[in-house]
Amino acid sequence: MLKRLLAISAVALAATAPAHAADNNIFNGKTITYIVATAPGGGYDTYGRLTVRYMQKYLPGSRFVVKNVPGAGHIVGANTISAARPDGLTIGTFNTGLVYDQLLKRPGVRFDLNKMSWIGKASNDTRALVVSKKSPYKSFDEILNSKTPVKFAASGIGSAAYIETRILQDALHVPIQIVPGYDGNEAELAMLRNEVVAQIGTANSLEQFVNNGGGYFALTISETNDLPMVPKASQYAKDDRAKKLVALVSTLSHIGRLTVGPPGMPPAQLAALREALMASLKDPGFLAEAKKLDLPIVPASGAEVEALIKQILNQGTDTVAYLNHAAS
Repeated sequence: MLKRLLAISAVALAATAPAHAADNNIFNGKTITYIVATAPGGGYDTYGRLTVRYMQKYLPGSRFVVKNVPGAGHIVGANTISAARPDGLTIGTFNTGLVYDQLLKRPGVRFDLNKMSWIGKASNDTRALVVSKKSPYKSFDEILNSKTPVKFAASGIGSAAYIETRILQDALHVPIQIVPGYDGNEAELAMLRNEVVAQIGTANSLEQFVNNGGGYFALTISETNDLPMVPKASQYAKDDRAKKLVALVSTLSHIGRLTVGPPGMPPAQLAALREALMASLKDPGFLAEAKKLDLPIVPASGAEVEALIKQILNQGTDTVAYLNHAAS
């Protein structure tokens, strides 16, 4: 399924690519506000601030200002971007977990990801299962075959992490007892205290915990190549329903660290921003700084991201009904 999605995105890229070079002077003398849908600090803020410094370089005469707009699990920031004037002067970043919020028609969601102006993405958001090294389980197979429920930490009920833990539980028939309410690195601390055994999160955010000896990657729910030696959830998906749910999570993993603008952005402004972002993500200085900050860079164009987002949101009623059940 993922190969088909990438093929679709390649077609979309060819179909939507501008016939002429973007005008990178279009923002000369203009100030561009870059919305980060989190508080200062953390991964989204770090990626965003590094990205805008280099986009400014490739848009001569422009000035970028970062504005942090946290709240409601990125919903407030996404609403802010969506409601901005479509002149290219307000863009930003938020979590792809908002795909679930739109599919579930959550209260407070005023954006439509199908209509947003997708500029590109900087990396993957590979979803992975991390198991505490203090636990008795030495592999995913041991957890899968456990005779008693295994305690998994998750953030609040209905969050992306909670839904993806439910997907693992239901699609692969893993004996999980979900313990919700852990935000930030609280789940890692809970694993160190032996309160819980495991959690699902992004590989990038959990890598330091693993490198410090707190746990190990036992499974990836993504078909990315970020964890090549770790078993993939697709190997354990035995029926069409399980394969479809795992593919949904996996596809989301390919579009992390997004940059996006409001609906209706004029083609000239969108083309200039897309070109500046892609040039930034390939800049040797940017790549050197990202490496020092331990920020993986796996770029993709705005057209590729747009095609994947539209495909992900095109879910059948059975999948949406399941997600409503999983989020409850």
